[in-house]
Amino acid sequence: MTTSPADRRVPLGRAPRPATGPDLAERVRRLLLDRTPDDVRGADRVVVEATTDGTDVPHLSVDGTGVVVPVTDSGRAAGGQGSGGPAPADAGVQPALLGELDVVGHPLEVAGVPVDVDLAARGVRFLWIEDVEGGLWAEVQEPDDAAPVSGHVRVAAGREALVDAVRTVAAENAGRIGVTLSSLDVAVEQRGPRGIGVEAVGRVRKGFVSAPVTVRATASVDDAMVLTVGDLAVSSGNPVVSALLGTVRGRVEAYSGRRFDLAGSLPPGLQLADVRVDVGEQIVLQARLA
Repeated sequence: MTTSPADRRVPLGRAPRPATGPDLAERVRRLLLDRTPDDVRGADRVVVEATTDGTDVPHLSVDGTGVVVPVTDSGRAAGGQGSGGPAPADAGVQPALLGELDVVGHPLEVAGVPVDVDLAARGVRFLWIEDVEGGLWAEVQEPDDAAPVSGHVRVAAGREALVDAVRTVAAENAGRIGVTLSSLDVAVEQRGPRGIGVEAVGRVRKGFVSAPVTVRATASVDDAMVLTVGDLAVSSGNPVVSALLGTVRGRVEAYSGRRFDLAGSLPPGLQLADVRVDVGEQIVLQARLA
């Protein structure tokens, strides 16, 4: 999957390009603050460090420990904001290399769940661009076979914290269809090195009627780095509750059998070498690029 240059270009203040690490770090920090939604808390505590060597950036690190990301009404984590419009015409371009990029959060909080995040990328090519109005931009270049990017991502969250978050979301959604969630037990199990199985057994109440509800799902990644969602089902032995679940069941079960080509979605030169999922006291997702 390729992206347009405009999607890969970010503003970094006024030209000329920063000649020192602290100057670059402050510009990146201001960019992050400008693009952080108002309901994300703790963004002002993000620590950015950088070094420069001519046009190149040997190292750039971003530590987002303590940032709190809520979930919007749509159920998605709050995202960033765009650049606000097209960039002016270019006046000067210089190629550069970001040698090491490290992004960490120990932890971040996402939807009430503490999440440890470690991301590392090596060999990211980009352009310094000065526009005709005196602005400075950085435009990340698409990797290719001659200049691939390598790196890894690790995301880990406590199992019980995730289960508690599922209970909260399930209770809110139950209320929207007119039932009360009385209880919910969630079991997560390992299905090989790249797969998990989830079973959630709950009890809902509608007036004087109380009935069990079960949700089952599996997800796995094969050797070709294709993610398959399978065995996704919502059921209840009570016909009244089953009817109330009809809308939810349709939305959920529509994902059963869906396949997502993880490797094919990456640009040339950016190869997904491996994915691993570990289920224990923590649920850990790791991906390696090569």
